[in-house]
Amino acid sequence: MTEACGGGAVSTIKFDLTKVLRAEAAIDPDPVADGEITKQTQIIAIYGKGGIGKSFTLANLSYMMAQQGKKVLLIGCDPKSDTTSLLFGGKACPTIIETSSKKKLAGEDVGIGDVCFIRDGVFAMELGGPEVGRGCGGRGIIHGFETLEKLGFHDWGFDYVLLDFLGDVVCGGFGLPIARDMCQKVIVVASNDLQSLYVANNVCSAVEYFRKLGGNVGVAGVVINRDDGTGEAARFADAAGIPVLATIPANDDIRRKSASYEIIGRPGSQWAPLFEELATNVAEAPPVRPKPMSQDGLLGLFAADVTGRDYVMTPATVADMLGREDVARPSLEVVYDTV
Repeated sequence: MTEACGGGAVSTIKFDLTKVLRAEAAIDPDPVADGEITKQTQIIAIYGKGGIGKSFTLANLSYMMAQQGKKVLLIGCDPKSDTTSLLFGGKACPTIIETSSKKKLAGEDVGIGDVCFIRDGVFAMELGGPEVGRGCGGRGIIHGFETLEKLGFHDWGFDYVLLDFLGDVVCGGFGLPIARDMCQKVIVVASNDLQSLYVANNVCSAVEYFRKLGGNVGVAGVVINRDDGTGEAARFADAAGIPVLATIPANDDIRRKSASYEIIGRPGSQWAPLFEELATNVAEAPPVRPKPMSQDGLLGLFAADVTGRDYVMTPATVADMLGREDVARPSLEVVYDTV
């Protein structure tokens, strides 16, 4: 059949296909939605560097939302499985991955009551992850969501589903909500330090990358935790074109209560206004398309004496490597002229 068509016909088909593909690639993606969220359930992925305070922020945020009459599901997607520990007074929540493995060995199915628990109106669960050095954390995330779908995740009818993710979106599993449009918007938790802002910038880069591939997820804003007033995180938010949703101060009372697994986002408490404002901003903030910064741009947020930015890089020499001067010897290789 190919021979009957002739080489010219095949070339024409390939040429036409190339033109079509190039035309599609030249089309800019649709702008990120900036209007009111129309889906009944807002699914929001929260990212940040390990130890930056995502679990603290989410436990108090979800608690406040529930006290405001919202139906909230908090899902820990960090392999450390510590997202719900503050919510449950330090108690470890059975993870979906561990529970499903045990149930499978026993020939039983996982039920919602095996992995989902409630406190004062907040529904919470942990996906979990493999033991240290024994598997891929990202793969554990994927397996966990597959289990959630079998349990009817898309039919549960929550007002808000909050997903706590480690900020390492280089891993496909941790970047799943962004890559597959599993959430409407992303929130980053950061502080006034370079490493947390580096992670926040990576999250913005991931969102922008998948937007160019046709994705629809946007960044709703940043929560500044343990704010010391130096202002680097606020400057990052301004440069990236995303709002600051809340600023949580570096305060000894907050630190002590968090360390003792105490919820501070209770209506009527000292810190209630902070989390009431955060709950409102999280609900209403539209997903926007961020403007990721360059490495030099991130460094520029900090004083040179903090980052060592004024250091001049000196190229190494062969003498540095050998510990002595190297004598250049002419090559004995014979090079033949080509005709």
